Amino acid sequence: MSNVLSGAQATVHAPETIRDIEYSRPSGVSLRLDASLPGGSQLTPAVVIVHGGGWVAGDRRIDVQPLFKPLTDAGFAWFSISYRLATNVAQFGVAIDDVEAAVRYVKEHAAEFHVDPDKVALIGESAGGQLAAMAALRATSDCSVRAVVALYTPSDLVSLVKTSDYIPAQIRNSIRGTPWEKLILAGLAQLSPIDNVRRNMPPFLLIHGTADSLVPFRQSQEMCDRMKNAGASCEVYPVEGGGHGIRWWESSPRLASGYKRKMIAWLRTELEENTGAVMSGTSAGFKPRAG
Repeated sequence: MSNVLSGAQATVHAPETIRDIEYSRPSGVSLRLDASLPGGSQLTPAVVIVHGGGWVAGDRRIDVQPLFKPLTDAGFAWFSISYRLATNVAQFGVAIDDVEAAVRYVKEHAAEFHVDPDKVALIGESAGGQLAAMAALRATSDCSVRAVVALYTPSDLVSLVKTSDYIPAQIRNSIRGTPWEKLILAGLAQLSPIDNVRRNMPPFLLIHGTADSLVPFRQSQEMCDRMKNAGASCEVYPVEGGGHGIRWWESSPRLASGYKRKMIAWLRTELEENTGAVMSGTSAGFKPRAG
């Protein structure tokens, strides 16, 4: 049976792009996503993309733009999301709720999107990788995912806050030398994927540049080791000589092409089962609600 992940399709459909779909409104804040839908009658796997930016910045269209074409060419539906940025320390971590809400929204609207709600993956880069990982690790059944691709992800925030300038200055300064240091570090451990590994977590592909000076490559190695020790499935793909950021990797065809091939091949392996199912009935296409 032909399916979207087996290679060439019998009929090629131009993908449909829909922008500015409101997926959640926590405390009156309108959170939006952009969608790319392959079209056709087959259910397709879906990927929710979470941009980076040190939790305090970033853009769903610019920072993760290099991921769009390979996912589209592979026949995946993808949804690139915005989320609440950590404008103060008290907001650090709330964006995990937003990632969960985005996954939940995609699954609730699966029929309109022509996607298989049981074949949803998360991709996160940098801080977005931490958010995606934590959303997958603590997910309930309505927002669970089948797989996670985490690119140069800060998986051990406690280590980073002590050793790396990647942690935003306002968060770093709130910790050093204060009587609340232990309490804050304990809170960071609760938000660290490496400290929340569990046996039945979804499989992870950790893509990381070996020359990353912001989030050390060893963070992904240690995360994968912790997962394997817990009986979970994990793979590390090293981008040899790569620094921090897929947009930086785009300057080198060698860096850019290798990880994209690996990402697509890995997602195909993790999501290929039963993705050839044809939806019953027809759909007139997705109509996003007004925001």
